[in-house]
Amino acid sequence: MNDISNYIYVQTIAKETMKELLNFIKEGISEREIVDIAERIMKDKGIVKYWYHGVGAFVHIGKRTTISESGINYIPSDKLVERNDIVTIDLSPEFKSYWGDYARTCVVINGKAIGEDSISPQHNNAQFIEGVNFQKKLHKIFRDYVKPEMTFEDVYLYINEVIRQEKYKNLDFAGNVGHTIEFDKNIRRYFELGNKTKLNEVTFFTFEPHIKKENEEYGFKREDIYYFENDQLLIL
Repeated sequence: MNDISNYIYVQTIAKETMKELLNFIKEGISEREIVDIAERIMKDKGIVKYWYHGVGAFVHIGKRTTISESGINYIPSDKLVERNDIVTIDLSPEFKSYWGDYARTCVVINGKAIGEDSISPQHNNAQFIEGVNFQKKLHKIFRDYVKPEMTFEDVYLYINEVIRQEKYKNLDFAGNVGHTIEFDKNIRRYFELGNKTKLNEVTFFTFEPHIKKENEEYGFKREDIYYFENDQLLIL
């Protein structure tokens, strides 16, 4: 296995950055400002490089959360967070060629950011709460379902069927729901149709469905890095 300590280190930076970002995200801040703040936080933690086409933070606000695009083309907009809104953030720090990869959906209620794990039924926005909670449910379904001998295609077919049955749509421009963690972004393998690679043939992989409820206008992301140890699925 690759040196897991380096992966833990860089992924921890991504998680800490996401947590700190909640102190800055509020009504009136723009995508561009959120990207700048996220990259500044990561730089202060020793990150000087981002593996995903040089994009440290992939941010979308409001109805732009349904946009699925490659980092090659990404330019943060001047779209401002509204009083009740939603923000998707995907962080891609790199440390000594090791990748972090971590995404969350931030809900803004009454002008203040609320992290996914702090949302409760008392927060009065059913659409946002339902989407965030379904992402959590999808990750649990993923953890309960996957086994080392399964192929990436097996998981792709199963998860996309769950998404469909729950009246959601997979927004990913390539249709996948995650990828392997490599040292070269161009050789990533994906949870996609036709990929017969078994999960036990790789080391680390993400699960990152990008979804929206049918007939609704907002997208939701949640991403973690997973790996098997003694046939047990663990989160990095």
